[in-house]
Amino acid sequence: MTGNDFMAWLLRSPFHGMLSNGMMLITITGRKTGRKFTTPVGYYREGEYLWVITNHDRTWWKNLQGGASVELLLKRKRVIARAEPELDEQTVETRMSEYLHQVPLAARPMGIRMEKGKPNTDDLAQTAKDRLFVRIQLN
Repeated sequence: MTGNDFMAWLLRSPFHGMLSNGMMLITITGRKTGRKFTTPVGYYREGEYLWVITNHDRTWWKNLQGGASVELLLKRKRVIARAEPELDEQTVETRMSEYLHQVPLAARPMGIRMEKGKPNTDDLAQTAKDRLFVRIQLN
């Protein structure tokens, strides 16, 4: 069982509560193959949107370019939503700064130093080159 398989099992189980406030499953349909695949992702909520941060070298988000319907398992409930990646580096940098304001413990694993509660601007700019956000609008 891989780490993703274990996370998916846990998020589907009655024990999901310990993870569901920041992790969910997203099911995406491949644009070329039409096959559905599911992966666990971290998220944070801002109003009617969920935001997922991922690396450019992951491939799942590419199926969402231009916007696509997705199925989420959010707090063990199935939700249909619309998702689209944010690729602009400046937008990603701004969004990442907002994310780190909400989740400052995420800075260190990303290699971003926090200075007086704010992310180091050089670290932020460098990290934004390798990351992107996926915006998910809840229906």
